[in-house]
Amino acid sequence: MIDGQGNPNTSDSYLAAITTLYPLAYGFRKEIKDTTGTAYTVLPLEALWWADNMNAFVESDHDQWKWTLMICLPQEATAQMAAQLIPAINNKKQLPAGHKVRFEFFGDGPAAQILHQGPYHEEGPTIARLHDFIAEQGLERTGLHHEIYLSDPRRVAPEKIRTILRQPVNKP
Repeated sequence: MIDGQGNPNTSDSYLAAITTLYPLAYGFRKEIKDTTGTAYTVLPLEALWWADNMNAFVESDHDQWKWTLMICLPQEATAQMAAQLIPAINNKKQLPAGHKVRFEFFGDGPAAQILHQGPYHEEGPTIARLHDFIAEQGLERTGLHHEIYLSDPRRVAPEKIRTILRQPVNKP
C-alpha cells in the first residue's frame, strides 16, 4: 500500500505509487511461485479515496483528494516475505515511491458494489446509483470509497474502461 494526496490526473506521487506497486506485485508473484509452486495472476490496482472535507469530491477539487493505492496479494505473501522483498526490489529497481510502501492486511467488510463502464470522470451517476441502492436496502455507508481498476486505461478506449466501485456498509 502507498498513501498520497492530490489530483490523480496530474500528481507525480500518484504515478510514482503506481510505478512502484507493479514491480513489487510481480516480485511477490515470482517469490511465491519459486518458494511454494503456486502460480497466480497479479490482481488489479485498487484505490481508496477520501478528503478531509468531503465536498472536495462533490466539487471535483481533485487537489484535495487523498488516496491509498494497493494491489491485493495472495495469502502466501507474508510480512516476513515483505520485509525481505520490498527493500531488495526497491534497491534493485530504484522504485520512485519505494520508501512509502507498507505491507498490511486490508478488508472492507460488508460492502455494496457496482460495475462502472466508461471514463473515470463519468463515475458520478454510477456512484449515485450505488448510494441509492445502499439507502434502499436500509444500510448506511461506512469506510472509504473503494475502486478496483479492471481495465488498463493505456490500452482501452475511455468508454470501455471498467471499474468496480465499492462502498463499505453496515446496518444502522
